[in-house]
Amino acid sequence: MSAASTIAPARPLTVPHRRTEPTIVEQESGSERAKPIKRGTSQCMEALARANKVRLARAALKREISAGHRNITQVIMESPWEVESMSLGELLCAQRRWGRARSRKLLSSTALSEGKQVGTLTERQRRVLVAALEAKLANRLN
Repeated sequence: MSAASTIAPARPLTVPHRRTEPTIVEQESGSERAKPIKRGTSQCMEALARANKVRLARAALKREISAGHRNITQVIMESPWEVESMSLGELLCAQRRWGRARSRKLLSSTALSEGKQVGTLTERQRRVLVAALEAKLANRLN
């Protein structure tokens, strides 16, 4: 028996048809005919618009922090809307000459995770982080 006879013949692969947008079928009260109604597209567009707004606001905030026009300790204490869901690692890396290694080192000294969102910090955690940041920045200036 040869190897070619044991291999199954190639068959075209059939992929089931998938809907890309949700459709809800509702029947009108006086009509027997079902009418598909597309919903969700406006909600998707609103979500995309909000995500774009947050992305642009975060980029502007990062530029301000990097340029030195905005103090990162004030941003952490005030927690404006654009940084509510931003991770601590991402916010710390927005500073000039701060990378992931320096951010991790600072956050490990404060027992905080780099993935923790700024909006979920408690008041005590904010104070500890700001104190550690100010100490680190003061050492750099001296």
